[in-house]
Amino acid sequence: MRIVCVGAGPAGLYFAISAKLRDAGHEITVYDRDPPAATYGWGVVYWDDLLDVLYRNDPESAREVTARSVLWQDQEVRVHGSGGEQTAYFGGYGYSMSRSALLDVLARRALQLGVDVQYGHRVADLSTLPEADLLVAADGANSGIRGQSAAAFGARIEVGLNPYIWLGTDQAFRSFVFSFERTSAGWIWFHAYPSVAGISTCIVECSPQTWHGLGLDVLGRDQGVRLLEDVFKRALDGHRLISRSRGAPAHWQRFAHVTNQTWYHGTTVLVGDAAHTTHFTLGSGTRLAIIDAIVLAHSLQQYLDVEDALREYDRHRRAELHPVQAASRTSMAWFEHLDHYVARDAVAFAHAMSVRHGGQNPWHHQLHLATQIAAVRTARRAFATGRRWYLARRRGGGSGSASRSGLAWM
Repeated sequence: MRIVCVGAGPAGLYFAISAKLRDAGHEITVYDRDPPAATYGWGVVYWDDLLDVLYRNDPESAREVTARSVLWQDQEVRVHGSGGEQTAYFGGYGYSMSRSALLDVLARRALQLGVDVQYGHRVADLSTLPEADLLVAADGANSGIRGQSAAAFGARIEVGLNPYIWLGTDQAFRSFVFSFERTSAGWIWFHAYPSVAGISTCIVECSPQTWHGLGLDVLGRDQGVRLLEDVFKRALDGHRLISRSRGAPAHWQRFAHVTNQTWYHGTTVLVGDAAHTTHFTLGSGTRLAIIDAIVLAHSLQQYLDVEDALREYDRHRRAELHPVQAASRTSMAWFEHLDHYVARDAVAFAHAMSVRHGGQNPWHHQLHLATQIAAVRTARRAFATGRRWYLARRRGGGSGSASRSGLAWM
């Protein structure tokens, strides 16, 4: 089968890998508008469930992802208000890696399997693409491929209220940190996590009123970043914020909530953010894109007819994504109305944040209160270390450490 894929992000590259692993005879070309090594944003975050999926699908690239990831343990909610600083804690752990490292791993694996990856190739019109049996649109939330048939897909894009900016920082966080800062213009906050040795991802968000009140709507890019450094100087411990990763400098934007009534039209199919988006406070975008890629490749293997394969992919994945996107909208709305919750003490506020999706166990609040005790957190970390070891042994991934950096935190 001749397959053209537009977009060399996680969805496009991992689809190419997965399809080639199932049928080496596929002729797959991946086009991307950017040059090699260019990327937007800093780090991606994931959990053991994605590692399980990666090791089942392609152990070779999974081992590379593991080796280039770092481990973070616990989550901290820091509230800096008029009463000083308060900190609350969540348990748990996760993994993260730089987006550029992830794309490097996936691109090299795709090339190794015989995929033709072409960078610096902007697709302005479908007529410029070579003839193919299948066109995979993996070109992101602002998909040009989807846009040319928006009515056929039933595409709908709703833009969130809060401005946000995706930055890096040379503050090497070891936990997943939420930091809320009260300013004269209102509340502003970030969530941050390690991406690579010495660098963390730092996503800053606030209400439109705070954004305008601080002058972030009129300040130049560098001036705005310097202002944010001053606002978060306690949380960053004097470290700097970084605007440019390996692509264009970061800019303020509002989240685009993308839905489609169908994910395929004719022989064109949507994957990843082109098909759906989930708010960054869920931290699931990369995981969902990779699962899209696997399910689409599996459907093509199971069904000889392309339309049958696309119908099954659409039926299966859209049903799974419906509750996830509902939770995404709830999470986005919760942060858009943060002022209703943040006036509480940090422990109560953190609990409200943790249950914003609903569906929590009856004992969740008691566990949350217990986690504020240092000895309980130590016990939970010890249990988590054993769990990581067990899961890694089960999947054949070694000791469960993500990298040397991760080992130091165990």
